[in-house]
Amino acid sequence: SLPSTSPFTFRKLAGCTLFITGASRGIGKAIALKAAKDGANIVIAAKTAEPHPSLPGTIYTAAEEIEAAGGKALPCIVNVREEQQIINAVEKAVKTFGGIDILVNNASAISLTGTLETATKKVNLMMDVNVRGTYLTSKACLPHLRKSKNPHILNLSPPMNLNPMWFKNHCAYTISKYGMSMCVLGMAEEFRGEVAVNALWPKTAIHTAAMDMLGGAGIEKQCRKTDILADAAYCILTKPKTFTGNFIIDEFLLREEGVKDFDIYAIAPGHPLMPDFFLDEKKLSGSQQEGADGAKVKTESAAAEPSGPVAETFRVIQGAVTEEFVKSTQGVFQFELSGDGGGTWYIDLKTKGGSAGFGKPPVTADVVMSMSSADFVKMFTGKLKPTLAFMSGKLRIKGNMALAIKLEKMLSQLNSKL
Repeated sequence: SLPSTSPFTFRKLAGCTLFITGASRGIGKAIALKAAKDGANIVIAAKTAEPHPSLPGTIYTAAEEIEAAGGKALPCIVNVREEQQIINAVEKAVKTFGGIDILVNNASAISLTGTLETATKKVNLMMDVNVRGTYLTSKACLPHLRKSKNPHILNLSPPMNLNPMWFKNHCAYTISKYGMSMCVLGMAEEFRGEVAVNALWPKTAIHTAAMDMLGGAGIEKQCRKTDILADAAYCILTKPKTFTGNFIIDEFLLREEGVKDFDIYAIAPGHPLMPDFFLDEKKLSGSQQEGADGAKVKTESAAAEPSGPVAETFRVIQGAVTEEFVKSTQGVFQFELSGDGGGTWYIDLKTKGGSAGFGKPPVTADVVMSMSSADFVKMFTGKLKPTLAFMSGKLRIKGNMALAIKLEKMLSQLNSKL
């Protein structure tokens, strides 16, 4: 169902080592199997060593499936509540495969209960697995991730929607999942240019054994298969490390990648789907929320950005940004565009690794350029010279003019790719 030009058609994760928590079943195992088809090494960091009475799969049965799919598997008994078990598994992974390229923080505990109904041991479980487990596993893997060519951390956690409705019925669970999302916000910024850190969340309910336990008989008809999250995760993990700090919704991203038929992911095609937690209409339209310091916090992914020629141009720029461009330019450019696909966009050629995309730049811009979306696309495809655009009034520049001239030089090198 995926177009031939899609990144899914290349073995991009061949030889990469993925450390996946909770990979013995469900979403974690689906992501593992998708990577295994490329010939990836999978560290199955999960606690089910003996068959569970009501949940299918162990780390050993998952390992057999991963090997059968074409990958190499290393099953490790890991309860993410136990720091030493995390550290031991990370050491074993590095010793076995020579390093770690990708961490998927998938392990999660859930109790959809109100404040008075949630036993303290359940509160502790959710905070320990979801927040503390994610934090400690990331901490243990980061020294090894920093040595990888294209390292990623992917947390299975939601965009932070502060609508009180998502807190009132299950406050402890919401706090614990948002804790995972706050790890994305903090670590993406802390390790910008070194390690990509993103979050992935489903638009609809996903059919897993946990969902059967929560929803009861017949719930599966309202769900999608785990394959949709596996495909979306694969897409994120094969992007350059400059793609970071995003809160991605599976369907939005896959639509951008060219997927048109979403019935393939449905358990019962044509049956109404149940929306997942933390997503309401305001969130799905790509809203922004105020951060604690008054700064705008981007809570949607690049996948929810405007589509069209401007978005496509920035995707190419993002992929073309190199350390050399960053070293030679040392400037941050902000674009205020009017018309289709307009809004605020940026190219950061100052911060280590560089980045480009929708929204305000991660640091204060040196140059702010205002123009129409159509002229912007012409400028970046070599059909309109920046100098001519400036002199004819099509382009307005505020800030460092010397850097604006440097950008023109970079454009001439980029034109072949655009």
